[in-house]
Amino acid sequence: MHTVSEGESAVPLAELVASMAGTVGTTALERGGVWVNWRRVLALDLTLEPGDQVTIRLPPNGIYAEPVVTAADLVYEDRWLVVLNKAVGWYTIETPWDRFGNVWVALKTYLMARDGTDLVLHPAHRLDRDTSGLLLFSRDAGINRALHDAFAGRSVIKRYLAVCAGSPDWMHCSLTTGHGRSAHGRWRLYGEDEIGQTLPQGGGRIKGAQTSFKCLHRYGDYALIEAELHTGRTHQIRLHLAHLGHPILGDATYGGPNEVSGVPIKRHLLHAGILSLTHPVTHEPLQLNCPLPEDLRDWVERAAL
Repeated sequence: MHTVSEGESAVPLAELVASMAGTVGTTALERGGVWVNWRRVLALDLTLEPGDQVTIRLPPNGIYAEPVVTAADLVYEDRWLVVLNKAVGWYTIETPWDRFGNVWVALKTYLMARDGTDLVLHPAHRLDRDTSGLLLFSRDAGINRALHDAFAGRSVIKRYLAVCAGSPDWMHCSLTTGHGRSAHGRWRLYGEDEIGQTLPQGGGRIKGAQTSFKCLHRYGDYALIEAELHTGRTHQIRLHLAHLGHPILGDATYGGPNEVSGVPIKRHLLHAGILSLTHPVTHEPLQLNCPLPEDLRDWVERAAL
C-alpha cells in the first residue's frame, strides 16, 4: 500500500502506478487490480488526493487467468438460461486483482461473438477456482433473482463428486455445523449450537451449513464421495469432509494430501456433477449432468487396475 504525498497528487494515476511497480503495475491497472482507498479503480484518469491509499493487487501465482469458452463447454442453453461445464483453474467472477480473467466475461464474450449482439449475463451461483463442473447463468435480472431465491430456499439440488483421503466407515452421513470467518479471516466451522451467534470479527453471524454424503466407492487410501449441498456456504464441502477426517485429495488449504502413492495431485478433486431445478420461466423440471473431468476419472480408473 502506498500513501499519496502532496507532490504526487498531481501525478497521473498510471504514472504513479508505473513508478511503484513498473510494467507489472501498469498491467495490474489495465486488469482492474489497482485500488484507491479500498475501491477498485475503474476510471484510469482518476485524480488523486494527498493521503489517498493506493494498493496494487496481483494474482497469487503471478499469472492472469485467460479462460476461453467454446461451444463444447455449453451443457444447456435456452432463451433464459445458460449452463456450462467450468474447467479447473477458472474463476467464476472477477477477483480483486482481475476484472477480466473469469468465466463470466469469457462466456459473455463467446455468446456475443457467436450471436453478434450484446447481452446481459448474470451468474446464479459460484464455484471455487479449482472446482470443475456445472455453472448456471441467466440472461435476465428478474430471472436471476428467482434463481437466487430457489438456491436460498433449497429447492435446487446440487450434487458433487469428491475424491477424499482415507476410507470412510459410513455409507451415508449428514453433517450440520456453523460456518463463518475466523478471527483471522479464514473460513472455518463452528458448532451447531453456535449458529446465530456473532462472529469474532466483522459483526456478522455464524450461519448454518448442512451437507449429506454418500460413499460410492472405497479404494484403500482414498474414496469416491457424493456430496449434496443443503446450504451453499463458501468451501462447505471441503470444510465438512476435512471435519469428518477425510479431506479432499489435493486440498492443501484444509489438510488434503498433495500426493498418493507418489502420484502428485495438482488441485482439489471436487466436481459439480448434478444440478436439478424447476425452470424459472417454463416451470418444467430441469436436470443436468456433467461427467467427471479427466483428472478425477484417472483416479477412479487407477484404483480399478
